[in-house]
Amino acid sequence: MPALTRDEAQTRAALLDVHRYDIELDLTTGDEHFASATTIRFTARTAGDTFVELKPHTLHRVTLDGHPLDPAALDDNRLPLTLTPGPHELRVETAMRYSRTGEGMHRFTDPADGETYLYTQLFLDDVQRVFAAFDQPDLKAVFALTVTAPPAWTVLGNGIAHPLGDGRWRIAETPLISTYLVAVAAGPWHTVRTEHAGLPFALHCRRSLAPHLDADADELLDITRACFDRYHEKFTEPYPFDSYDQAFVPEFNAGAMENPGLVTFRDEFVFRSAVTDTQRQTRAMVIAHEMAHMWFGDLVTLRWWDDIWLNESFAEYMGFQTLVEATRFTDTWTDFGIARKSWGYDADQRPSTHAVAPDPDAVPDTASALLNFDGISYAKGASALRQLVAWLGEKEFLAGINDHFTRHRFGNATLADLTDSLARACPDRDVHAWADRWLRTTGVDTLTPVPSELDGQWRLTLRHDGTRPHRITVGLYDHDPADPARLIARDSTDTDLPGDGTTPELLLPGPRPDLILLNDGDLTYAKVRLDPGSWNTAVRALSGLPDPLTRAVVWNAARDMVRDGELAPTAYLDAVRAHLPHEDDNAILQGVLTFARTQVTDRYLPADRATEALATLRAVCRDLLERNPDDTAPGPRLTAVRTLITCAARPDRLRDWLDTGTVPGGPALDPELRWRVLARLAVLGATTPAEIDAELARDPSATGQEGAARCRAALPDPAAKQAAWHAMFATDDLSNYLFTATAQGFWQPEQRDLLHPYLARYYPDAVALAARRGPALAATAGSHAFPHPFVDTETLRLGEQCLRDAGPTPALRRKLTDQLDDLTRALRIRAAHD
Repeated sequence: MPALTRDEAQTRAALLDVHRYDIELDLTTGDEHFASATTIRFTARTAGDTFVELKPHTLHRVTLDGHPLDPAALDDNRLPLTLTPGPHELRVETAMRYSRTGEGMHRFTDPADGETYLYTQLFLDDVQRVFAAFDQPDLKAVFALTVTAPPAWTVLGNGIAHPLGDGRWRIAETPLISTYLVAVAAGPWHTVRTEHAGLPFALHCRRSLAPHLDADADELLDITRACFDRYHEKFTEPYPFDSYDQAFVPEFNAGAMENPGLVTFRDEFVFRSAVTDTQRQTRAMVIAHEMAHMWFGDLVTLRWWDDIWLNESFAEYMGFQTLVEATRFTDTWTDFGIARKSWGYDADQRPSTHAVAPDPDAVPDTASALLNFDGISYAKGASALRQLVAWLGEKEFLAGINDHFTRHRFGNATLADLTDSLARACPDRDVHAWADRWLRTTGVDTLTPVPSELDGQWRLTLRHDGTRPHRITVGLYDHDPADPARLIARDSTDTDLPGDGTTPELLLPGPRPDLILLNDGDLTYAKVRLDPGSWNTAVRALSGLPDPLTRAVVWNAARDMVRDGELAPTAYLDAVRAHLPHEDDNAILQGVLTFARTQVTDRYLPADRATEALATLRAVCRDLLERNPDDTAPGPRLTAVRTLITCAARPDRLRDWLDTGTVPGGPALDPELRWRVLARLAVLGATTPAEIDAELARDPSATGQEGAARCRAALPDPAAKQAAWHAMFATDDLSNYLFTATAQGFWQPEQRDLLHPYLARYYPDAVALAARRGPALAATAGSHAFPHPFVDTETLRLGEQCLRDAGPTPALRRKLTDQLDDLTRALRIRAAHD
């Protein structure tokens, strides 16, 4: 369908004032389609031609001011309208398709009990899959929905849902919101209800997950209440909606969606199996992130999609910061630094990079806007805001934010509106210049210390490759004389790097310290380098640094040096072997092990060195198990077990664990670990389709189905590979989650010879699938289904040819561009350290 352009949106916004939508949905008309009838009341400021968007299975009837329009006039997803000045009423009656890709109205039948659930995901332009709309964020309106569902179901929406009898529900009308924020969820939900601050709060999930939700309900509601109260301490505008429901829904593409009053989360956040405290922290952060959206995005909404950072960067920053302030998760910035921030750094060094707040001309339509939901809009933007708070001060920052809310409540705003509010709150700071240098530019600055010793003192020259101003802390550390494996803080100094081409110098007393760390505390967004003396100290004593966030900054520096070809991948693994067994922060363990396993071992080292690398990682994990014998706090121990499984080179130990149902000393093999073990056995050729079927019979859940699909695709058998490929690319039967699981199992580095014939097939088949199944599956085909094991020039050549000649959809083109750039980087790293 044609993407809405920014120019078209501006023209329509100048013409229309949209007042109200009355929407009737009938979810009882069969398994494939649902009935959707929409009445839109609006005013045309002048006479003119425009269009309303919808993508129906069947368009039954359309009337404008009571006069019928020809349904055959529908052109793809646009129904033309010719308007006279004044008020109008448009009525559109359709049959719409249910989705299996997580876009529009997604329909899911739970294999555990046969119950069916529906939910909407209308972002970014998928509202037209559910009801007719003037689908752009700056045409806000009131929405009133009536929903007919099977009598045993519960219906949820943006407002309080009132049952009317016979399966009919009326959802309280909303205040002014954008079309993409409308939400409905329907099914036999299991619900936990409470009340807070005079508002109804609730949690919802599938019935088959009820015991798991109940087990965590107190934790989830405590976090929700704590964040809600903290936001009311920060913000002068009160929560703007009539209730706060959180629904954990199946096969959800994103982490969550900030629908006002009805936040939807992927239901993997209802934990069926043991998880680390880091995973609980991540879930809590997502809760805080989505609640922040009630103000950043819902109360005040971007005018056009070039300002998506006004939604996501703020929610990302507020989610992490509020978690630190209001909950037990006080080290969450360590997780941000080691896991989220690298997402931004990687994205910002690819050819597809973009500014946090790109020029409007860089986001000409909704298709290009969708591509910008990435590590830049989230992690880099949040990092920029953290730096802004360090520069302005939190009190001044919040004063500007609250001015912004007051001026634009229930309306739309731009970057210029926000910077004006911040400038009013901070008249002594040039916020507009800061925004130009931080938010309108691309790329990552690099900060390098250059120390030199003098008589009785030492000089630190701060080399700055980049143009952004930075306020940073320089951490100075020395070996502990009593224990050289420990480092103790000598001092720290805050300094400003103006980014104007000058090279600041600090003159400090005493001998130079053993470790000089720029950006200690991780308050800015920049790659940092270690001088040779500091790197030698880190090699000897990284795990002896006292603060986990400091250790995260050093690990990130090492990661960046590997990616930039300045540190050999084997040297990184040496540091992992020496220091990770002593690490007690699980976020660091997860982040470092993931990078070492998926990037260093599988991509940056040649295939003939992978065996040695896997052996190193297994040794690290065995040491972690020995140092963490207690299974009652499943953090480092569970992380080590998971990594040990994925690094196994022989099936014997995994087979013993699976047969006995436990890892010696714990943990017991719950469903997640059993599927993880079976998947690795499949890769190693040590299981059979019959055993996979038996495990699925043991765990017939949706997660079990995904596990079975992953295992079948991983079998080193030509027939299994052909069946998996056919399921992914020759049919449209797989849901978004089953497609992802199959893709994850298919490409295995240990099976390159078997998989090589599929390399040439990948690009044309992915192009065809993307055109056929839409952006969500296109993104999955370009990420999980990409042939990662083939780090070679043939893969690069075929990919470049595809981009040049095959015309992939925008979503697939973006993913392939990024994959090929990562591949080029991997080849460059291999060449540098061959």
